[in-house]
Amino acid sequence: MTGIVYKSTGSWYTVKTDFGATYQCRIKGKFRIQGIKSTNPIAVGDRVDFDLDTTNNEETVGIVTHIHDRKNYIVRKSVNLSKQTHIIASNIDQVFLLITIDNPPTFTSFIDRFLVTAEAYSIKTILLFNKIDTYNEETLNEVKYLAHIYRKIGYECIGISATTGKNIDKVKALMQDKVSMFAGHSGVGKSTLVNAIEPELDLKTKAISSQHMQGQHTTTFAEMFDLSFGAKIIDTPGIKGFGVVDMDKAEVGDYFPEFFKLKQDCKFNNCIHVDEPKCAVKEALDQDEIAFSRYRSYIQILEGEDEHYRTDNWE
Repeated sequence: MTGIVYKSTGSWYTVKTDFGATYQCRIKGKFRIQGIKSTNPIAVGDRVDFDLDTTNNEETVGIVTHIHDRKNYIVRKSVNLSKQTHIIASNIDQVFLLITIDNPPTFTSFIDRFLVTAEAYSIKTILLFNKIDTYNEETLNEVKYLAHIYRKIGYECIGISATTGKNIDKVKALMQDKVSMFAGHSGVGKSTLVNAIEPELDLKTKAISSQHMQGQHTTTFAEMFDLSFGAKIIDTPGIKGFGVVDMDKAEVGDYFPEFFKLKQDCKFNNCIHVDEPKCAVKEALDQDEIAFSRYRSYIQILEGEDEHYRTDNWE
């Protein structure tokens, strides 16, 4: 039988067939030694083949026998095992990255790391600036400033409020007939947004931790849901940091679209936009044609600095 993985708890997988039947499946140990370096050999969104294990002539659980090739996936460094990776989800049409200016803050270094990974796997990303109903004039200006930076690069940016419903119709229209993943820090309102889009799901939500002003994890595992208007959504656990995986220094700049456009104007073909003379990217930076926050994120990725996501400022 063949189906799509809708939920993964690490050892059990909920698989839904094309006919709508749902089975609890597990994997045989061999998948863990077939050269898959990720901590989770199977991810939500994967298309898999499975056999039903029968006990006393009753179909009990499924055994996954084959993972179909993925068209794409979002991957990050594993939280506990820095040399391993964790596949967040696969076979995605688009990602909505939820951003909040405060309560909790989303720093540009996190945004840029996520965008670089999505670019590397050719996944369209839309930036959703959530909780705009709670912002004062100064904070709204920060939203406008950030939206200007990313729109100029080519990313779609939408200000939303999952609480008041502002621009939720725009998000739903973009989701029509697609598999969308929602991502962001804990507490940015992913589950609240999903509930605003499809109230019948009634996903659990939690208040922001007042002690640390950080979100509390409400989604423990990635899970896919079928929505009533022909869309599929993958809700993911909140991400604190986002370590970029397996990128050669020479290719990182290619995943910054505004750098890639200028690459042909650099004096050297192998320019990595750091110390080389007549670098078109650095010249554009000097002319304020490239945002300093973007260039700083680029340098941090080149240098392998994975801990800046908590300390960066906008400036």
